[in-house]
Amino acid sequence: MIKLKIKTGDIVRVIAGDHKGSEGKVLRVDREKNKAIVEGVNMVSKHTKPSAKSPQGGIVKKEAALQISNVSLIDPKTKETTRVGIRVEGDKKVRFSKKSNQVL
Repeated sequence: MIKLKIKTGDIVRVIAGDHKGSEGKVLRVDREKNKAIVEGVNMVSKHTKPSAKSPQGGIVKKEAALQISNVSLIDPKTKETTRVGIRVEGDKKVRFSKKSNQVL
């Protein structure tokens, strides 16, 4: 499994593909498939059959997964996209922004 630099709860911007430029919060990260689900981005229509859970059925809009390489973390200080580095401070590993050199 690959160590990813994007985590659940991060604010990211899509940098490639149909949804380029849109921003959102990471809801879930799938390390096996190298994908992330971003809130409000890459919405797809899913047709659902009536069931006990949803007796009406119908069409439900939900987020689909994006490739991790197509999203970039937004630096909270500069509000721009940034690369992420990892360094050891004391006895802990921390992620930091390469643009502002600030701990994330």
